[in-house]
Amino acid sequence: MGQYDALLKPLTIKNVTFRNRVFSSSHSPGYAKGGHITDRYLRYHAEKAKGGIGLTQFGGATGVSIENSYHYGQVNGSEDWIIPEYQKMAAGIHKHGAKCTVQLTHGGRRERWDAENWFPAYSPSCRREPVHKAFPAEMEDHDIRRIVKDYGQAVRRAKEGHLDGVELSFQAGTLIEQFWSPAMNFRTDRYGGSVENRVRFGLEVLEEVRKVNGDYLVGIRMPGDEMLKDGLNQRDCIEIAKIYAKSGMVDFISIVAAQGADAVSSALIWPTMWVPPGGWLPLASAVKAEVDVPIIHAARIADLPTANRAVEEGHVDMVGMTRAFLADPHLLKKAMEGREDDIRQCVGAGYCVDRVISGHDTLCIQNAAMSREAAMPHVIAKTANGVKRAVVVGAGPGGLEAARVLAERGHKVTLFEREAETGGQVNIAAKAPWRVSIQGVQRWLDGQVRKLGVDIRTGVEAKADDVMALKPDVVIVATGGHPNKGWYTGSDLAVSTWDILSGKVEPADNVLLFDESGAQQGASTAEFIAKRGSKVEIATTDRTICMELGDTNAAAFLKELYQAGVLISPDLRLTNIYREGNQLVAVLANVFTQQEEERVVDQVVAECGTMPNDALYFALKPLAKNLGEVDLRSVADAGPSALEVNPNGAFQLFRVGDAWASRNIHAAIYDSLRLCKDI
Repeated sequence: MGQYDALLKPLTIKNVTFRNRVFSSSHSPGYAKGGHITDRYLRYHAEKAKGGIGLTQFGGATGVSIENSYHYGQVNGSEDWIIPEYQKMAAGIHKHGAKCTVQLTHGGRRERWDAENWFPAYSPSCRREPVHKAFPAEMEDHDIRRIVKDYGQAVRRAKEGHLDGVELSFQAGTLIEQFWSPAMNFRTDRYGGSVENRVRFGLEVLEEVRKVNGDYLVGIRMPGDEMLKDGLNQRDCIEIAKIYAKSGMVDFISIVAAQGADAVSSALIWPTMWVPPGGWLPLASAVKAEVDVPIIHAARIADLPTANRAVEEGHVDMVGMTRAFLADPHLLKKAMEGREDDIRQCVGAGYCVDRVISGHDTLCIQNAAMSREAAMPHVIAKTANGVKRAVVVGAGPGGLEAARVLAERGHKVTLFEREAETGGQVNIAAKAPWRVSIQGVQRWLDGQVRKLGVDIRTGVEAKADDVMALKPDVVIVATGGHPNKGWYTGSDLAVSTWDILSGKVEPADNVLLFDESGAQQGASTAEFIAKRGSKVEIATTDRTICMELGDTNAAAFLKELYQAGVLISPDLRLTNIYREGNQLVAVLANVFTQQEEERVVDQVVAECGTMPNDALYFALKPLAKNLGEVDLRSVADAGPSALEVNPNGAFQLFRVGDAWASRNIHAAIYDSLRLCKDI
C-alpha cells in the first residue's frame, strides 16, 4: 500500500482523528422522509464506513430554520426530535471506525415556498433564483437575528446527537453565500456593499455557534470561484476564506466550484464526465496556499491515484470521493486488501445527482445494490442449492451483470455475444463527445466475468439450438434492443443515432435530428454531428431537449449544442419524410396546434428509443418452466422468481434490460442483480 501512504495517513482536526484522508462529502441522496432519517439512509452511510472511509458527511442541505423545505429528501435539523436520529446515525457509522458530520444549511432563496410550512424563501435581496423559481422576501433585521440563533441551536442538536462535528454550508448559492455574492446581494445596509459588510452575517452565525457549542468541530463549505457573471471570482473567494480562517472560529474549509444557482452552475458544481477528473482541485490548492486551517475538497475525484496525489502534493488535507463510494462503497477496503482490479470505478455519468435534483432518490448508474442494502447484496453469496448451468445471451451491461452474479453464486455460466466485443450500447454511447468514460461500466463488468471464469463466446449470435445444446437450468436473455426510428410515414428514409455514432453512416451537411427519447442519445448525437461541421436542427416532442435528464447532464449538453450552433426546436412531432430530388422533406407538426411545417434537409436522424431484440426469447419461451413469466410481486419484495407453470419445461427463462423494454443502464443491471442473486 506504499502508493497510497499519503491517503491512508490519519488526520486530526481539532479534537477529532480521522483514520485516513478519504471522505464522502455532504450531499442529500433523497433518502430522508419528511425530514426524518430513515433506515435506508442509515444503511447507506454504514456501508461506506464498512468499506474503510475516514469520514462520511451526511445530511446535505439539512435545514436549520422553520422556513426551510425538504422537497428533495433533506433532513430537518431545526427540531429537537432529530437528536435521537442523529445518535442512531452516529452509532451505525462509529461502529465501523469512521467519523461523521452533518451539513447544516439555510437555503435562502434556494427553497420552495410551496412545501412544508408555506413560508416565503428568504434572501438578502429580492432576486429570483432560477433553479427553485422562488422570489424571496428580503430579510429584515429580525429575520437575521432569528436565523443566526437557529444555526446555534442546529449545531447544538448535532453535538447532542453524538456527531463528530458539523459543516456549515456557505456554498451552492445558499443563504450565507447569497450575502457574500455581489450577484445576489444588493443591500445598502451593514450587510451589503463592502466585503466587510457582506461577510458579516456569516461571521455572526459562527459567533453564535461558538457561543452555544464551545470547542465543537465546525467547518464551512464554500466556493473557490463562483464562476458566475458579476459574482465572486477566485481572488474574491480566497480573500473571504482568509477572513473566516483568521476569525479562529473555523476548523476546516471545504472548497467547491461554482454555486449551483442556475442550470450551468449545477453542471459545474456537481461535475459529470463533462469536466476532467480533478478539474476543480486547483481551486482548493489555491486556498490552501493562503490559509492556515485544513482544506478538504471533493469534485470529480473518482480514483485513488488522483486522490493520493492531491494529498501527497499538498493540494488538500483530505480528499472527497463521494460518487466513487456510490459506485463501490468498499473501494478503500479493496485497495488495502490488494484487490484494486475489483474496484468498480465511478464513470462520472451524473445519474446519481441528476435523479436527486429531478426529485428522485440517488441511484448509481452501475451499482444497483447502492442504497438498497436491506435487500440487494454488495457481496454476492455462494449458492446453497447446488451448482446450475446458466446461459446468458447478450453481453451489454445487463448480460454482463447477470453473468457476474451467477458466476459469483458459483454457477457454471456461458455468455454469448453477437458482436466481437462485450459492452452492447455502451460502446456506441462512448463514441459521443466527452462520453468516453461511460465505457468504464463495461470495462469493470467484463473484467469481473473473465476473472470468475465465465465461458465467453463473442462473435456468436446464439440461436435456440445453441442454447438448448448446453442443457441449461436457467437462461437470461439480455439481447438488448435495436434502434427505433419511429412510427411516422417514411421512417425507412431516416437513419438512427446508432448509425451515426457507430460510423456506419456519415453525417450529411444539413441534418434534422428528431428526438423522442429525451435522454443523452439524441443530444450527444446532435453534438457529434455539429462538431464535424454539419448544420444541425434537433426537434423534439417535449418542451425542450433532455427532459429525462437533470441539470448536471442537460445543462452540459445544452451549453455544448448552443455553442456548436445547433438549432433546438421543441413541441414538434415528425409525421412524414419523403424524397424531393436528392434531398429529403421532413414534415413536422406542432404537438399543441397540429400546424405543420417542413424542413428540406440532406439527412434525417431519428432517436425514438429501442425495440426489443426478442426473437430468441420467444423461441425459447415454450420450452421454459416459467414460460418466461416473472413473479413480479416476489421480485419487487427482493425475493426469487421461481414460477413453474409448464410441467414439460427444462429451464427458467428471464429477459432483462432493453430485451424486455427500452430503459437505461441502471435498469438493465438492476434487472439482472435481483433476478440472479437468488438463483
